[in-house]
Amino acid sequence: MLKIKLTSIMVEDQAKALAFYTDVLGFAKKHDIPVGEYRWITVVASPDELELSLEPNANPVAKPFQQGLFAQGIPATSFESTDLDADYARLRAKGVAFTKEPTVAGPVKIAVFSDTVGNLIQLHQLL
Repeated sequence: MLKIKLTSIMVEDQAKALAFYTDVLGFAKKHDIPVGEYRWITVVASPDELELSLEPNANPVAKPFQQGLFAQGIPATSFESTDLDADYARLRAKGVAFTKEPTVAGPVKIAVFSDTVGNLIQLHQLL
């Protein structure tokens, strides 16, 4: 059986992204390995969970794609919350800029924020 164990998100600045994803969102750093000019950085919600790689957007097609999604208001990814209202309040208190406040959208509640490194991120909670 196949499993998804790693996914990635493009970021404008890996150090700034690592600080935001750990200090603000509360993920834990799993890997931080120098790879030439850049680093192989992953964060996790818990030790055995899916890893999120914070990839530099240095690829010539990455930055325009990232900017296009952001300009259109399209989240690059979505994180599940078990209590979206509480997570929204916690993140707002830490200065996170939301572009969409918690909103019921059919069977889910969603909110969207900027991750400060070029992406919109959606939070979702199943209702």
